[in-house]
Amino acid sequence: MKPYAVNKKARYDYLIQEDFEAGVVLFGHEVKAIRTGHVSLKASFVVIRGGEAYLLNSSISPYQPKNTPKDYEPERSRKLLLNKKELTELIGKTKEKGLTLVALKLYNKNGKIKLSIGVGKGKKKADKRETLRARDMKREVDRALREKG
Repeated sequence: MKPYAVNKKARYDYLIQEDFEAGVVLFGHEVKAIRTGHVSLKASFVVIRGGEAYLLNSSISPYQPKNTPKDYEPERSRKLLLNKKELTELIGKTKEKGLTLVALKLYNKNGKIKLSIGVGKGKKKADKRETLRARDMKREVDRALREKG
C-alpha cells in the first residue's frame, strides 16, 4: 500500500540511522483528511517533552473546510504513541550530539495511521553533493542498460 505522505527531503538532509514506528493521536476529521491525501510532512520533526513524543510542523488540511471546527489548527502538535522502551531509547538518542528525530512517512497499517520516525544525523554539503552524484550515476547506468537490453 502506498504511503499517505512522505518527507522526501528527510533522507536528503539527514543520514537516517534507525527507524521507529509510532501511532498518532488524531481527530476523526483529521483521519479522513489524511486518507484523502490532505497532509504534508515537509520540515516536520519529532520532539520529546515531559516524557512524551510530539510531531511538530506537520500540516493536515481540513477534510471539509465548512464542517471543520472553528478552533481547528492544521499545524498543531500531535502526540505520538510509543511504548516506554521505545520512548526511553529515543530520549537517549536525542541526547547524543547531532542526532535529530525526523518524520519520514505516514502510512496505513491494519487500519491504523502510523508514522515512521527516523533517527538522523545532519548531512554536510559535501555529503549531499555525493548523494546527488551517486543518484545521477545510477540513473545513467540504468539508462544505458535499458538502451542495450
